[in-house]
Amino acid sequence: MYKLISAKILQLHSKQAPATGIGLFRIFYGLITLQEIIFLLYFNHLIFDPIPYIDIEFPMIPFFLCLWGVIAAFIVTGYRYQFAMTCNYIIWIVFVNFTPMQRDFDGGFDLFMIGTGFFLLFMPGDRAFSIDNLRHKLSTPFTHYSTYPKPTVSALAYYLPVAICLGFLYFDSAIHKMFAEHWLNGLGTWLPATQPYYVSAIDMSYLLNNKLLQNILSYTILIFQFTFIFFFNRRQLRIVYLLIGLMLHLGITLSFNIYPFGLGMLIFYTLLIPFKWWRCIGRLMTANEPSLTVFYDQLCPLCNRTVLIINHFDIFGRIVFKNAQEHAIHYPALASINNETLLTDLYALDRNNRIYSGVDTYSQIFIKMRYLFPLGIILSLPGIHQLALKKYRSIADTRNRVPCTSTCLTLQALPDTTFYHQFAEGIAAQKPKAFSRRLTKILIALLVLQLNSSIHYGLIYRLNADSPQNPISQASNAVLMVSQTFLGITPHALYLHDHFAGYDHILAITYTDQNGSEHWLPFVNEQGRLLSPNWGRVHSMWANIAVTPNIDNKRLHKFIMKVTAFWGINCGLNLDNVVFNIKLKKISAPSHWVHDQLHKNFTSPWSTIGTAKWTDQKISVDLPDNINQL
Repeated sequence: MYKLISAKILQLHSKQAPATGIGLFRIFYGLITLQEIIFLLYFNHLIFDPIPYIDIEFPMIPFFLCLWGVIAAFIVTGYRYQFAMTCNYIIWIVFVNFTPMQRDFDGGFDLFMIGTGFFLLFMPGDRAFSIDNLRHKLSTPFTHYSTYPKPTVSALAYYLPVAICLGFLYFDSAIHKMFAEHWLNGLGTWLPATQPYYVSAIDMSYLLNNKLLQNILSYTILIFQFTFIFFFNRRQLRIVYLLIGLMLHLGITLSFNIYPFGLGMLIFYTLLIPFKWWRCIGRLMTANEPSLTVFYDQLCPLCNRTVLIINHFDIFGRIVFKNAQEHAIHYPALASINNETLLTDLYALDRNNRIYSGVDTYSQIFIKMRYLFPLGIILSLPGIHQLALKKYRSIADTRNRVPCTSTCLTLQALPDTTFYHQFAEGIAAQKPKAFSRRLTKILIALLVLQLNSSIHYGLIYRLNADSPQNPISQASNAVLMVSQTFLGITPHALYLHDHFAGYDHILAITYTDQNGSEHWLPFVNEQGRLLSPNWGRVHSMWANIAVTPNIDNKRLHKFIMKVTAFWGINCGLNLDNVVFNIKLKKISAPSHWVHDQLHKNFTSPWSTIGTAKWTDQKISVDLPDNINQL
């Protein structure tokens, strides 16, 4: 196996692929990180305060979240990529391990993002759609953009993250599913989607009420997850796995209120898109001929940098730049403009030989670039146009010119300090076989770590052998602690039989105001659904920790306190003047198919089983001790 893996690594590493997919992967990862940071900022007091708004233990959390947001923005834009990814990786580990974020508000998403971030540390994420790519070009401004080849990367950068982050995850998940009765009955997709706490606002009953469809979907997912790691790289099957995976995770994103996890999985499929598709998409997006030809002063450093910047953002290839000194003579439409005037301003010709200059050229550039069309229109508006013209003249008339080109200017290009360049293009180029052997050992080590997790939770835990007296179990736990913290390796036993067994009741909270009117807190609604934005990690807190088949009253009291304080204050309530009512409804989570089970759970009646009352910033919760028997 060692030699087989090593040979495959050499083969894939030598194969070049477009950098497009990895660039998009980086952007989507950054966007998901950014939305999660915004989510954490919104629920800052619920997640991090011992008592929301009342006992604030981490007052600097918003500041650090904003810093993290800046880092995420760097990742999206590809600015200082290696620095940004390293900071993001460290910050995520710190937040997960030193705040209540994972203990009470995780659900597995954080560890998944840590694992993904670890791989992005070593991926060439800055090769496409990045500011770093532009910075590299700007460091040698007299080099025309047309001389740069289209960015390519090793195909290994595509296959490895997919194999490990998706392949290992799917196989581990499939192992756990084999212990779940509803999955074996072909109802793996059906059961979670009939539980009010877990569904989104989209009613999927018309799909859930088709038993044959649910059986097909469930068994297809089992086969898909068991076989993915072995066959996803086969050319004949790659598109099949791509389409099934996209439908699976798009379905999770739309059907359930754990959308961050669904989106996080979806972004990996940018790496599974066949390379020739990216090339075809590139050809389709790029114009066959330019809509605007712009002439610039070749001896002006500012002009050259402007050309590089505009070209970098001209994703449709609608603008072509030519230096006026060499090319203007070939365009009869410019014959009436003397050379000195031509070099004073930025001139342009469209397909109809209409001439533009100065600010009008910039306006046309933005319009022709399509997605910046509004900016071009704004720039041509009266008032704004005059202000822009004044600013343009002050810059154009004072710019410096250098009486030479790249032949007499020796500028040092910006060095590439990314881990990918150092290892995959540095060491690998010098000693490819040694690189392959080392990477093979790393992959085998990752495989062992994943097997440790799968065996520990799939066998040792399920056989009740996880005890302090079992040395194997304790050794496995120690390894798990390290692999989980730094690599995000964790069991993927999501929504299995041990989760739903006995899940026959759910709770909600209402409040009675001073007038005796009862209102639903914007948390769980009358159907029993968790309302937006209480999804993701907040859903995990309530549906997976607070309300379980065997409710722990002490833990439930804690989260009732958190939810009532957070949403009560957010709703503008005086906590001392309202009474919060704890409501319970009976539901069913059968492992066999029942027609219209979702609506039956939705329409099940509520009963009030207790109250919560705040007095002088302290809460008293009155709940029956036998809540699990109600």
